[in-house]
Amino acid sequence: MRFAASSGRQHDDSIVKIVAICGAGLGTSGILKVNTERVLLRLGLHATVVATDLASLHAEADDAQIILTSPEFVEAIGTTFADVIVVDNYFDTSELSEKLERALG
Repeated sequence: MRFAASSGRQHDDSIVKIVAICGAGLGTSGILKVNTERVLLRLGLHATVVATDLASLHAEADDAQIILTSPEFVEAIGTTFADVIVVDNYFDTSELSEKLERALG
C-alpha cells in the first residue's frame, strides 16, 4: 500500500483513510485523531485521519481502511471492510503506534 499526503477530504484509492470514532464524535475521537496524526508523523507515514460519531460512522468510513475505537463501540460498528483497531488508552501513543504499525505494515 502506498502512502501519500492528503490535504483534505478528497482522496484517491492510494491514500489510507483512518476513522476515529466515539459516541458523540467530538471529544474522545478528536483526541484519538490528533494522537494518530502524531504517531503517523513519527512513523513517517501520511494518511487522512477523521473523527466521527457512531451515527455518522458508515457514511464516513465507507472508504476507510482502518477504524480506531474503544472497546465499548466495537459491536456498534457492525460489518465493515476496514480493519477495526481497539485502542484501550487514547493517550498512550506507544500503544497506538504499535497497533498502527501492525495494521499498516
